[in-house]
Amino acid sequence: MASQEIYYIPDGSKWPIVGTLSLFTTFLGGAMMLNSFDSGKYVLIIGLAALVYMFAGWFSEVISESIAGKYSKQVDVSFRMGMGWFILSEVMFFAAFFGALYYARVFSLPWLSGEGQGGHNGTHEFLWSSFQAAWPMSVMPDPSKYTQYKDVIPAFGVPAINTAILLTSGVTVTIAHWALKKAKRTALSAWLFATVALGFIFVYFQAGEYAHAIHELDLTLNSGIYGSTFYLLTGFHGFHVTMGAVMLAVIFFRSLKGHFSKKDHFAFEAVAWYWHFVDVVWLGLFIFVYWI
Repeated sequence: MASQEIYYIPDGSKWPIVGTLSLFTTFLGGAMMLNSFDSGKYVLIIGLAALVYMFAGWFSEVISESIAGKYSKQVDVSFRMGMGWFILSEVMFFAAFFGALYYARVFSLPWLSGEGQGGHNGTHEFLWSSFQAAWPMSVMPDPSKYTQYKDVIPAFGVPAINTAILLTSGVTVTIAHWALKKAKRTALSAWLFATVALGFIFVYFQAGEYAHAIHELDLTLNSGIYGSTFYLLTGFHGFHVTMGAVMLAVIFFRSLKGHFSKKDHFAFEAVAWYWHFVDVVWLGLFIFVYWI
């Protein structure tokens, strides 16, 4: 009779509920800040601190179980399926924002200017009779309620540099993976370090771009549909890049401790999949938000 692998089932864990409460607190704090509540920043800080605590605690338990050899081939397959579904959910998440951008540019703007459905029923005459369709919108409907920006971010400046950085980081993490599969530990550490550095350099440039946009161009979340879609798309992507860079840093330090082998390194592969995902999303952002 063929032997069967034992499928490891962990004990009850507090981390899912801690993560749920942490996310709720984080988004509550963010919403309070957007609505000018003075205590919002403190709620946000508490939520972020709780998230860091959750990630550190949960990941440390998973790492300990992996090192102890508790994960069989079946568990490995389950992890891969779970990561695949997670990335698919992230694809749908960004698809919703890209869909909103597409709807605003292709349908809403022409309707407001009197074309298509807006022109047939005269709705545009009541909403904004003098509106001229253009993207980005150069005039706000009510200057007292919206922030009029001076200019937009040019595509072939910091965004182009960040594109080159992320594409290069995709190459370096692939080389690091190849080095791991060839059991070349020195090359693995070097190329992983390069990937982590490139990730945080991207975040640094993105933060600088935001500072320039807000303080010098007056481009804010309140700058009409362009400002809203710009910050939602680039902001959420920047958050994902930051998380990805942190995860790559964890993988880097684990590799220094010799945690991975050329046959057993799913944690590395999962983070690499995630990193390639944020690379692809950025290409879409560069083309449709900054360039076209």
